[in-house]
Amino acid sequence: MPTVVNCPHCQTKVEWIPTSQFRPFCSKQCQLIDLGEWAEEGKSIPCGASKDAETTELPDIEDIEAMLSQQDSGFFKD
Repeated sequence: MPTVVNCPHCQTKVEWIPTSQFRPFCSKQCQLIDLGEWAEEGKSIPCGASKDAETTELPDIEDIEAMLSQQDSGFFKD
């Protein structure tokens, strides 16, 4: 019997099986909404760093686009 989890965004039940291509999300839409929340820093993982800690520099969008362009066509699923 497969494991069933709740979609992190809409709480729909999702079977955790290889054919569930967006797991743990129920759909591409929920996956992208969650990604947008992370990108806008609406979500974060606590790291225990203090406010005075030095921040690390994020990669430029051009670097990210270059890395993504090197992925095979199966990387981006519809």
